Amino acid sequence: MASDQLPPTLSGYQRLVVAVLAFLQFTIILDFMVLAPLGAMIMPALKASPSQFGVLVSAYAFSAGAAGLLSAGFNDRFDRKRLLLFFYAGFLVGTLLCAIANSYYSLLVARIVTGLFGGVIGSIVFAITADLFDYRLRGRVMGVVQAAFAASNVLGLPIGLYLANRWDWHAPFYLIVGTGAVVGIVITLYVRPIDAHLKVKPDKSPLHHFIHTLSTPRYLQGFSATILMVTGGFMLLPFSSAFTVHNLGVSIERLPIVYMVSGIVAMIAGPLIGRASDAIGKLNVFALGCAGTIIMVLIYTNLGATTFQNVILVNVLLWVGVSSRMISSTALISAIPSAADRGSYMAISSSLQQISGGFAATLAGIIVKEAPNGAIEHFDRVGYVLVSTTLLTLVMMYYISRRVEASAALAQLGSAAV
Repeated sequence: MASDQLPPTLSGYQRLVVAVLAFLQFTIILDFMVLAPLGAMIMPALKASPSQFGVLVSAYAFSAGAAGLLSAGFNDRFDRKRLLLFFYAGFLVGTLLCAIANSYYSLLVARIVTGLFGGVIGSIVFAITADLFDYRLRGRVMGVVQAAFAASNVLGLPIGLYLANRWDWHAPFYLIVGTGAVVGIVITLYVRPIDAHLKVKPDKSPLHHFIHTLSTPRYLQGFSATILMVTGGFMLLPFSSAFTVHNLGVSIERLPIVYMVSGIVAMIAGPLIGRASDAIGKLNVFALGCAGTIIMVLIYTNLGATTFQNVILVNVLLWVGVSSRMISSTALISAIPSAADRGSYMAISSSLQQISGGFAATLAGIIVKEAPNGAIEHFDRVGYVLVSTTLLTLVMMYYISRRVEASAALAQLGSAAV
C-alpha cells in the first residue's frame, strides 16, 4: 500500500519529451513576448499609436482564439504528434511573414497568420502533457515546460533585442524561424506517435464533441477561471517595456538586462515551483503566487523614476509571483477534463485565453495614454484590474481544487476496491 502512494518517476523518454516541449514552448512564447519589448521601436518605425500597437498584440490573440475554437472538435481525433507538427509549420510561416513585414498592415496580417497556427500549439502541448504524465508529476513537468517562459526572457529576449538594436526590429523574427526549424526536425525524428486517446472512439461528431465540451458544467468552471487569470496579465504586458523606459527611466539599451535578470531567476524558480506544487499542494502554491503578484503589481504600476537596481528587483519578484500562478494553475486545471475530452478542452481553454487576452490588450490600449514625452499614463489603473481578477481567480481555483481532490479520492477508492 505504501509503495502505491510513492510518486512515479520520469522515464528517459519522458525526460526527452519534456525537454522538446519546453524548447518548443520557448519559440512560441518568444514570438508572442518579443513584440511587447519591441513596442518602443515598432511604434515610431511604423508610425503606430499606442491603441494601434494594442491591436497588433490583440490580432495574434483573436486569431489564435478563433483557430482554437474551430479545431476543438477535431483535436481528439488525430495523433497529437502529427497535429503538433502541422500547426508548428504554419506558425513558422507566419513568423517569417512578420520578419519580412515593412508596414503596419503587413505586420498586422502576419500576426493574424501566426496566431491562427501558434495559438493552437499550447493546447496541444498541455494535452500531450496530461496524456503522458501522471497527475502527481504534472507540477514538476509544467514547471519545466513553463520555465520556457522565463528562458525566453533569459536567452531569447536579450538576444532578440540585441539583434533589433544592431539591425532593426525584424531580426528577432528571423531568429525564431531558424530556431523553430531545428525544433521541428527534433520532434519529427525523436517523438513517438501520441495516439492512445484514439482508442476511446468518440461517439459524437466534431460539432457535437465541441458543444459537449463547452457545455459540461465542471468544464465551465475551469474555463471561467482561465479567462479571469489571463485578463489582467494581458493588460500589463503590452506596455511594460514602454513604461519601463519612459516612466521608470531605464534606457532602451539596458532594457534587455532587466528581462535577462528577471528571466534567470524565473527559469531557476520554475522547476522548484513545480516540485513544490506536487509536494505541498497546487492550490497552496497558487495562493502564495497570487499574494506575491498582487503586492508586486501594486508597487510596479505605481512606480515613478527609480534606480536601475530597484527596477530589476521589482521585476524579479513580480515574475516569481506570476510563474507560481501559471505553473500551479496549469497543473491543477489539467486534471479537470476526461481523457476523451482532453484535446477539445485544452483547445477551448487556449482559445478563451487568447480571446480574453485580446480584449484585455485592447482595453489596456484604451486605458493608458501616451504623454508627449513618451511616458505611459494611467498604468496604475491597469494594475488595479489585475489585482481584482487575481482575487476572483483565487476563489474560483479553491472550488476547482476541491472538485479535483474529490474526484481523485473517488478514483483511489475505486482502485482499492478492485
